[in-house]
Amino acid sequence: MSDVTTLVLLRHGETPLTPGRRISGSSGSDPALSPDGRRQARATADALAHRGGIEAVVTSPMRRCRETAESVATRLGLTVRVDRDLREADFGAWEGMTFAEVRERYPDDLSAWLASPEAPPSGAGETMHEVTLRTAAVRDALLARYAGATVLVVSHVGPLRTLIRLALQAPPPTLFRMEVAAASLSTVSYDEDGTATVQSLNDTHHLT
Repeated sequence: MSDVTTLVLLRHGETPLTPGRRISGSSGSDPALSPDGRRQARATADALAHRGGIEAVVTSPMRRCRETAESVATRLGLTVRVDRDLREADFGAWEGMTFAEVRERYPDDLSAWLASPEAPPSGAGETMHEVTLRTAAVRDALLARYAGATVLVVSHVGPLRTLIRLALQAPPPTLFRMEVAAASLSTVSYDEDGTATVQSLNDTHHLT
């Protein structure tokens, strides 16, 4: 068994809200994949089958992630394990809006949220600090459960950016300085002592 544990981070495929860049968290409508999103999931499944080495699939419970994960797991002959703490952030009153609409309606709240991980979205949403705590707990559990293995983690922008930020030991504002596109793949490896290395970020070559 390898002494390196690898997390392959897959953002779910597109939903009807994705092209308009509308906020889709964990307290909104829980949309399914769009036809384009289903095509993206199939293309990702093919790419990961060609790559090989995936030994487990873990996903957010949100519908868009479960559909993406099932598409890949079926292709790889694996089962899917659901972890509730991989869900997207709860964006409160901002659910379904664009950030331009949030800026127009809740300018002070948005400024505070961008400035501090302790500030919640309007309407008692979840802070990014809270997202970080549960995401880090998921990471630690995966590293313990799948030591030396390669695991596909299917989740959302918030948790995936957080895993990458933590791997880089970067400050919270880094969350807003990286792109994690729909159906993109990023890879983080962890040595036996937990030292993380970001191997790739926002790879979408399999979608072209």
